[in-house]
Amino acid sequence: MKTKKLVSALAIVSVVLLSGCTNTNAPTVNVDNPNGIPLQTTVMPTVALGGAANFAVLAGSAITSTGATSITGDMGLSPGTSIGGFPPGMMTGMQLINTNVATQGKLDLTTAYNDAAGRTSTDIVTLSGNIGGLTLTPGLYKSTSSLAISSGDLTIDAKGNSNAIFIIQVASSLTATSNRKVFLKGGASASNIFWQVGSSATFGTTSVFKGTIMAMQSITFNTGATLDGRALARTGGIILAGNTIVAQ
Repeated sequence: MKTKKLVSALAIVSVVLLSGCTNTNAPTVNVDNPNGIPLQTTVMPTVALGGAANFAVLAGSAITSTGATSITGDMGLSPGTSIGGFPPGMMTGMQLINTNVATQGKLDLTTAYNDAAGRTSTDIVTLSGNIGGLTLTPGLYKSTSSLAISSGDLTIDAKGNSNAIFIIQVASSLTATSNRKVFLKGGASASNIFWQVGSSATFGTTSVFKGTIMAMQSITFNTGATLDGRALARTGGIILAGNTIVAQ
């Protein structure tokens, strides 16, 4: 009988000790988003593209293409004068070089870029380095340097809201390496994803990307890279190499 009482007492003491031991260094598990990025409660309004929405491809200096590039949508240039590689490249829209529509598109691109770059939020999420393998949910994201999708694919999950807006502020360059992909989930739409890039964007061979890219400088698509969205470069050029771009 004394032995049973002693065992019971020890068990009670063990439970008390265990309940009082908290590992403050243990990682926080976000059951809604297993990669650890917290869900945001601030709803972002869309970025109004104005006249820039008329274009699948819009650049400042030049647009050059090699190979069987396919563009669905208009292609514009302002103030540059050179669009090369069509044919053999093909497009379903118009080429607009220094027209009123192209000039207005560039002005509206500047407005949209500044809007996206100036967005703030109380629950903004900071990103850095390689974001391959992550899942982004609706809201505002900020990087203070460059971002890359390089060691895994990126998933963009609207969580069932087809109107959800995603804004990713990239202070410097944006890179997707060869064969890397952006997947849409939960009703996410490429037309609701905005990448504000502080310098230039580069997309590796056969990479698959989604969203509107607003780059301060240039955008380069390597062989076979595809984009559902828009490639919009404010001051520099856009280089194409057998790519498929569908305006979204």
